[in-house]
Amino acid sequence: MNHASLKALGLALAAALPLAASAQLTGNLGLTTNYKYRGQDQDASKARAVKPAVQGGLDYTFGDSGWYVGNWNSSVDWLPGNSIEMDLYGGYKFKAGGLDMDLGALTYVYPGNTSGNTTELYAAATWGPLTAKYSHTVSKDYFGWAGAKAGSGRKGTNTGYLALAFVQEVAPAVTLKASVGFTRFAGDIRDTGVPNYMDYSLGAAYDFGGGLSLGAAVVGANKKAYFGPANQSRLIVTLTKTL
Repeated sequence: MNHASLKALGLALAAALPLAASAQLTGNLGLTTNYKYRGQDQDASKARAVKPAVQGGLDYTFGDSGWYVGNWNSSVDWLPGNSIEMDLYGGYKFKAGGLDMDLGALTYVYPGNTSGNTTELYAAATWGPLTAKYSHTVSKDYFGWAGAKAGSGRKGTNTGYLALAFVQEVAPAVTLKASVGFTRFAGDIRDTGVPNYMDYSLGAAYDFGGGLSLGAAVVGANKKAYFGPANQSRLIVTLTKTL
């Protein structure tokens, strides 16, 4: 390696060192009485309200650059041959005026049964305690609703999900959390008779300190007549430890 190459390498390392020094890796572990996602029970094997799930993940931020990557996992039971959901995501956070912006991509992976695999692009804006987030499906299917993997000829691409959330500390160590979400299925899915629907969550979390928190929320969705017991409102309790 010549002198010019060594100098270039040295400059690159020098530029990367501050970023590496400020990078941060965090983790989380959780236990919940029922894992619901967008109003749907993720354990369809039982009709009861308490269906515990073990959850956890890792997040890595690249210093103050705004870039991040992460992985989150949960036990599930709604696809034959699969017992885990693995989420892989990455994005960029920045400020725009008085808003905290977040742009990224997220892939849901179901090892053992890839018919549920789904990829979305998302954009979120936070102003004080309020957050609006829109997720747009870019994969051929949306959690298997279109049956693309089975050769249905239909696609779940362009399914959209809009979520509005409110998070506010209302007392020392107590945080109120409320959200509402709207799912608009792709035309191919709606053509099978599946309706668009709304989901909701209302609850609170208590911070014990040291990264340990306990949350409780009522979670559900409308269109119960169509979706059946997977859509019933549930009181869900979750214990989380941030590492």
